[in-house]
Amino acid sequence: MLDTLDAAAVRRWCASGLAALQRHQGEIDELNVYPVPDGDTGTNLVLTLTSAQQALAMDLETLPDDGHTPHGHALRLMARGALLGARGNSGVILSQILRGFADALGAAPAVRGRQLAAALADATTAAYAAVAHPVEGTLLSVVAAAARAAERADTDDLRVVAWAAAGEATRALARTPEQLPALARAGVVDAGGRGLCLLLDALVEVITGESVRHPAPAPPAAPAPATAVRETGSPAYAYEVQYLLDATDEAVARLRGELDALGDSLVIVGDGGTWNVHVHVNDVGAAVEAGVVAGRPHRITVTRFADQAAPAPSPAAARPDGRAAVVVATGAGIAELFGAEGATVVPANPSTGELLDAIRATRAARVVVLPNDPNTQSVASAAAREAHSLGVKVSVVPTRSPVQALAALAVRDPKRRFEDDVIAMAEAAGACRYAEVCHASKEALTVAGPCRPGDVLALVEGEVHLIGADLLDTCTAVVDRMLGGGGELVTLLCGADAPSGLADRVREHVERTWPFVEVQAYEGGQPHYPLLLGVE
Repeated sequence: MLDTLDAAAVRRWCASGLAALQRHQGEIDELNVYPVPDGDTGTNLVLTLTSAQQALAMDLETLPDDGHTPHGHALRLMARGALLGARGNSGVILSQILRGFADALGAAPAVRGRQLAAALADATTAAYAAVAHPVEGTLLSVVAAAARAAERADTDDLRVVAWAAAGEATRALARTPEQLPALARAGVVDAGGRGLCLLLDALVEVITGESVRHPAPAPPAAPAPATAVRETGSPAYAYEVQYLLDATDEAVARLRGELDALGDSLVIVGDGGTWNVHVHVNDVGAAVEAGVVAGRPHRITVTRFADQAAPAPSPAAARPDGRAAVVVATGAGIAELFGAEGATVVPANPSTGELLDAIRATRAARVVVLPNDPNTQSVASAAAREAHSLGVKVSVVPTRSPVQALAALAVRDPKRRFEDDVIAMAEAAGACRYAEVCHASKEALTVAGPCRPGDVLALVEGEVHLIGADLLDTCTAVVDRMLGGGGELVTLLCGADAPSGLADRVREHVERTWPFVEVQAYEGGQPHYPLLLGVE
C-alpha cells in the first residue's frame, strides 16, 4: 500500500487504467443511446489514454529543471500525451481532467490524501471549462462527485481518499439516468462517466494493491428504448443574431453567460479584441444590448428562421498565400471534393495531435478548421489552442456535416480579411441545412416514433424526422420535407453502401417535383450513411 503517489505509481496507473478501458471498450461503446452505428466513446477513451501512455514511455528518465517533481513530470507527460491524442468530446474532457491532476500535483513534494483531493477539485474545474455548455448526468457530474467525496474525507490517508473518490464516482454514475432523461429512457448510464470510474478504480488498485469490485450500474427495469438528441439548435428559438464585437477578453467572458441564458447555439470565436458572436434567441433586442454592454458591436445581422432561404454559393476562390483550410473527411469521394477546393484533408475521428500536425503542415499563418462532426469540434478547438501557442492563428467553423463544409469552402474570398472570411464561411455553413439517411442499428424510440434494426432513418440536423422501410422513398421524402422550408440548391453525397443509381433517382425526383431547384450529386464514399444531403 502506498503512502504517497510517486512517478512509478503514475506510470502503473496509466497502464492499469488503459488495460481496464480496453477490457470494457465494447461495453462503453454500447452505452451509446443513438440508433445509428457511430457510438465510439469507449474507443475514443482508449485511444486518448494510449497516447498518454506512449508519451510516458518515450520519456522515462528526463526531468526538466522547471520545478516539477518526478511524479509531477510524469503526470504532465500523461496529460500532454492525452491532449495530443484526444479523440471526441470524451477524450478532450479526459485530457483536461489529467491536466488538472498535473497542475495541482506538479510541484507538490508528496501526494497524500489532501493533495489527491485538491487534484480532483482542479480536474473538475478543468473538465467543466473544456465544455461550452456543461450538461449534468455526464462525465462532468461523475468527476465532480468524486472530488466532493475526496474533500469530505478530509484526511492525508491516500488510501481513504482514493476509495472515497472511486466509490462516490460509481454512485454518481448510477445517478446519471436521473439527471439526463435520454439515459433514463434508454436504460443506460453515461459512457464517459463509466470510463472515468474505471480509471479511478485503477488508481485505487495501484495505491492499495487491492482489487476493486465496482460493477457497472444496472439499468432501470424494463426501460423504454430511446435516442439522445445530438447537439443542435432548438426549434424553440426563432431568430439567429450575429455580429462582430470589439471587446476585451473579460467582457466577452461575461457576454457568454448572458447570451447563453437567452438562447442556444452560442458560438463566440476570435482573438486580438475582435470577436464573431452568433446565437439563436427569441429576444433579439436583449442579445444586441448585451453586445453593447460588452463592447462595440457592428455588422449586426438578424435572420428569422421561418424566412430563411440561402442563395446558391458563389464559385470557390483559390487559396490565398498565407491561408489554409483543414477539413475532416470520411470517404474517398468526400476527401477528393475537399482536396479540389484546396483544403488539407484529415481522416475522420482525428486526435488533437493529428489535427495539429495537419495545421502545421500547411505552413500557413492563418488556418480555418472544418470538423464536420459535433464530436470532433472539441478536438478541433483543442488543436486550435495548441496552434495558437505556436504562432498560428486558427479559427474553427463549427460544421456538423461535409455538406456544410462544402458550402463554407465555396464562399472563401482571398480579397477579404481573414476574420471576415471566417465569418462568411460560418454564415454559409449555418445557412446549409443538412440531413443524413442511414439504417437503424438498434431498436429505439425516437421523436419520429419507434424504430427497429434495419429501418431506414432520415435525420435532419441530427434528429430523426422520418422512419421508413424503403431507402429511396425515405430519401425523397426527407428532400421534400427540407425543400418545403425553402432552398435553391440540393447537394447529394452518396455513401459507400448506397445502391447503384440512388443519386440519379433522387435527382430525378427533385427535378420533377421542384423544377427551380438545382441538384449537385457526388460519390462521397462515406460509411454507414447511404446518403448525406444539404439544402441551401
